[in-house]
This record gives sequence, C-alpha cells and structure tokens, in this order.
Amino acid sequence: MPVSVKAIDCMIKVTDRIHLDDDEIRWRFIRSPGPGGQHVNTSSTGVQLVFDLDNSPSLPRHVRARMHRLFPGSISSSGELRIDSHEHRSQLKNRKAALDRLIACIRRASAPVKPRKKTSPPEAAKEKRLRQKKQHAEKKRLRQKID
Repeated sequence: MPVSVKAIDCMIKVTDRIHLDDDEIRWRFIRSPGPGGQHVNTSSTGVQLVFDLDNSPSLPRHVRARMHRLFPGSISSSGELRIDSHEHRSQLKNRKAALDRLIACIRRASAPVKPRKKTSPPEAAKEKRLRQKKQHAEKKRLRQKID
C-alpha cells in the first residue's frame, strides 16, 4: 500500500521542545547575485525563506516576542521573517543555508536570558578618567585669551 507524502509529518527539529512543520516555511527562488558566473543569469539559485512568525503554532509566545526584539530588520510588518541566501552556486545548498540560519535564529531566541550582574568600575578606571578629565580641562584653559 503506497504511503502518501502528506501522511508522513515532516518536522524540523530546532530544540528538544521546538519542532517546525515543513508547511510553515515558504520558499521563493530568485536570481542570485552571488557566485556562479553566467549560470546565475539563467537560473534561480538564490533562495528566499519566508516564515510566518506571528501565526506559527510551533513557537511559544515568549520566543516569538524575543525574535521580534532580536531581529527587527528581518521581520516584515505582517510578522513574516525573511531570510535570503545566495552565497552558494547551488539552490539546494542555498536552501540548507537559509534553513540553518532560521534554526539558529530560533535557537538564539529560545535560549534563556542571562541575568545581568551589577558591577561598578574599578578604582584605577575612575582615577584614569578623572586624570584625563583634568588634563583636558587644563588644555582648554591654556587656549583661552590672556587678560
């Protein structure tokens, strides 16, 4: 009995808890400005990955919010994350590179935020800053007109 392609769920493992469904990713193939010589003028080896971030059921709400903060330039006003790849001559390699970048973005957004430890500048740094400030003030004072 033949198995339909839709019967097998194609999931992309991002982390232990986050898995993306293949249907959540849209691909566009574009003429690549990258390497390939005359070949790039005739074939669409460049890849544009489009991931609907705001409507993805696979991502937790806090990961979505963090991705909006981390990658504002890559996310459109409609909430779609776009990743372009055209560094390879092959469409397949560009697809893999774009998918790897998406996975890296999601992993970075899902990593726990390290709490910041409050520190104060060392005494030597304070003294150096004050010394430079006095030297600068003295230089400016010497440039003034003499009465």
